[in-house]
Amino acid sequence: FRDVSFYFPGAKEPAVSHVSFEAKPGETTAIIGSTGSGKTALVGLIPRFYDVTLGRILVDGVDVRDYNLKALRQKIGFIPQKALLFTGTIGENLKYGKRDASLAELHSAADIAQAKEFIESRAEKFDSHLAEGGSNLSGGQKQRLSIARAVVKKPDIYIFDDSFSALDYKTDSLLRQRLKEVTGNSTVLIVAQRVGTIMNADQIIVLDEGEIVGRGSHDELMKSNAIYREIANSQLNQQSLTQE
Repeated sequence: FRDVSFYFPGAKEPAVSHVSFEAKPGETTAIIGSTGSGKTALVGLIPRFYDVTLGRILVDGVDVRDYNLKALRQKIGFIPQKALLFTGTIGENLKYGKRDASLAELHSAADIAQAKEFIESRAEKFDSHLAEGGSNLSGGQKQRLSIARAVVKKPDIYIFDDSFSALDYKTDSLLRQRLKEVTGNSTVLIVAQRVGTIMNADQIIVLDEGEIVGRGSHDELMKSNAIYREIANSQLNQQSLTQE
């Protein structure tokens, strides 16, 4: 990202303002901030759901606007908070990014995404039919299938847009540990509300009203960034209260 600003059509204030950072292959870059801070708008600029208003986003040194759109999106596994599933079988949904994926690849991806157990519990397993939008699944099951679909695709860039939010802490932690097996050389971006999801990221970017107001590791930000510290402390206190 090079000095990127973005205005939604007709908006007077930018959703993203003068943002610059580099997300490297083999590393995890996390983005955190309060609701409305511009996190989803920011990552939506990479696959060109919108185009930047000012500045440039480069993927492999090439401006995203210079790519063929299909070629650009082929490089990206985008997992939104509200998982987008279509009518068809579980297997067909998982093969969306890679039509020729083998059954072994589907099994492996489902295992990594902590989805294998609930798929195996269904009589028809990967041939189980999904209702429109996956309405016969829970929110957490939909998110895990959406993550498994990205794993099947094996993209260069993984973008998790708050896509662990419906998972309990234990599943979230297990899933992220297993993801490391497949995201090794990929660039990983995680948008999250939960500090626990991003504590181990290589770099954490703190957004506030569309601007970067902090960056660093969890420990660095706990010492140096009041906004991050406030988010972390309120969540960690809540977590210990619920555990009690």
